[in-house]
Amino acid sequence: MIITQKKPIEEVLALVEGAKTVALVGCNSCATACQTGGQPQIDELTKILEDAGKKVVATTICDYCCMNLGVKAKMKAINAANPDCVICMSCGDGVQCVAKNAGDKPVYPSNNTMYLGEAVRFGVWEESCRFCGDCVLGKTGGICPITQCAKSLMNGPCGGQKNGKCEVNPENPCAWIEIYKRLEATGEVEKITQVRESKGYGNFAYPRTISLRGKK
Repeated sequence: MIITQKKPIEEVLALVEGAKTVALVGCNSCATACQTGGQPQIDELTKILEDAGKKVVATTICDYCCMNLGVKAKMKAINAANPDCVICMSCGDGVQCVAKNAGDKPVYPSNNTMYLGEAVRFGVWEESCRFCGDCVLGKTGGICPITQCAKSLMNGPCGGQKNGKCEVNPENPCAWIEIYKRLEATGEVEKITQVRESKGYGNFAYPRTISLRGKK
């Protein structure tokens, strides 16, 4: 799940300072689960905007703000309302998708996109993936060193761990000791001695595209 947090309302109001009319687009997937883009949050932001003298002329909730076809259909009513701007209450990917379908209207985010998170209990998510583009989980016992190690070390542990705890955040276990324990439990402990190259992005050309149909 893509984890989002609300921007400070002062930032959102500053983005729409010059607008008289506003439309809101929510997301029925990740943002709804995070309580940052569902119907209650649309209602809340509508009241805040109207109290600030703005007129909310249209609202909608996309099933997934990152799915272009669904967004395109939902944006027809938004565009017909002809707002001065659109606020998208989703992750950054959703904001970009909405912007592609908003014509000449500016689209502003109401959320900050944090990370891909794992739900540990209701309303609590822990960072699990940073979308590095070169997954090493098969070599590290299914534990991601990029997200679980405070230094994102590809080879560890470092010399600063103490009693199995991270020197940067002593509340957290040392990721590389946890990796060692996991590899030992799965009979793959020899992998701990394999040298893993540091993460570099020289081979990537952004933006990237992945297609099940092959090259575009």
